[in-house]
Amino acid sequence: MLPTGARDTQLSNNQKVHPQPMEEAMNQNPEAVEALISKVFTNISSLKSAYIQLQAAHTPYDPEKIQAADKLDSRLAAEIQEQQILLKTYGVMVKKFQSEIQNKDSEILQLQQHIEEAKQKQAKLEKNLKLRGMSTKESEGSADENGFPPVDLTSDLFTSVVEAAYKAIHDFSKPLINMMKAAGWDLDAAANSIEPSVVYAKRPHKKYAFESHICQRMFSGFQQESFSLNLDNLTVTKESFFHQFLTLRDMDPLDMLGQNPDSVFGRFCRSKYLVVVHPKMETSFFGNLDQRNYVMGGGHPRTPFYQAFLKLAKSIWLLHRLAYSFDPRVEVFQVKRGSEFSEVYMDSVVKNLIMDESDQKPKVGLMVMPGFWIGGSVIQSRVYLSGMNVAD
Repeated sequence: MLPTGARDTQLSNNQKVHPQPMEEAMNQNPEAVEALISKVFTNISSLKSAYIQLQAAHTPYDPEKIQAADKLDSRLAAEIQEQQILLKTYGVMVKKFQSEIQNKDSEILQLQQHIEEAKQKQAKLEKNLKLRGMSTKESEGSADENGFPPVDLTSDLFTSVVEAAYKAIHDFSKPLINMMKAAGWDLDAAANSIEPSVVYAKRPHKKYAFESHICQRMFSGFQQESFSLNLDNLTVTKESFFHQFLTLRDMDPLDMLGQNPDSVFGRFCRSKYLVVVHPKMETSFFGNLDQRNYVMGGGHPRTPFYQAFLKLAKSIWLLHRLAYSFDPRVEVFQVKRGSEFSEVYMDSVVKNLIMDESDQKPKVGLMVMPGFWIGGSVIQSRVYLSGMNVAD
């Protein structure tokens, strides 16, 4: 037998074999193994027959027959040896294929797990789409038509909107305090008028009194579906609340009001502006009540101060719309002044507090942001604790 890998292999019967990779041969001709095994048995039978012929040639002695039988015997023995080597090679390939089959089974199991996870995600998405009043087939077209990217109605989404509302309160308090300073206001007296007898650890902490003032007025009526607005007995569904949230979320509030100044959102902005910004405050800021009168007349001025207020109004409005999109709806809770501090329901807006060694718990001086119940979980309210010391 010639070495494996030769270009052409010359057999003793003058047949040429053009070798090819063993895997390819088995893949292209799956009957090759069976044919090879059959040929081995045939050659063994032929070898036995040749051996009988060889024995017969010795009795009586016939040199020509002996020589022919010997040649046949040698050729068949060489073929059998070669075919045995091929069988061993096939055996190795069979083991390899069995190993590959096991690997494929593992891959199939993993893919089945991925499919199951995808089905669960799809079910969750369909549930959210149902809340928005859309079927799965309608979702793609509706998203394109209304410009709404996919949004999951989750507690994480609500928490992020709460954070945005708190930031909006803080951001609006800055220009408000700066304008009060510029107008010559006594900020200490103003802070005390908002909530008297609060003991502040540092004078700059009195800014929390103004944040609390803004918060109390902006969240007044939050627990009502109408947000204290007269909606003429208009019935609003959870799906429509979520639609309103999505509609306004990525829009400039002034552009929204320019399209429909007397919308529900427009009426909300007007009502809240009139209670957050006191007439005396506005007169000291601008020297007149022209802006206030314009708002009372149904308008939305394009002044920088009013636009800053609209960012605040939008954040609180979005939070209310989202709270009523859940089933059951999100509940808001407030913390009264003088309440004992609870780490479960409250979060101090000042972090570097020095706790007293006495058994008395710190007391709430101001509620800066309300808390919320959502699906059995608590989003803590933000409070300023009175009479505490802070580390420098």
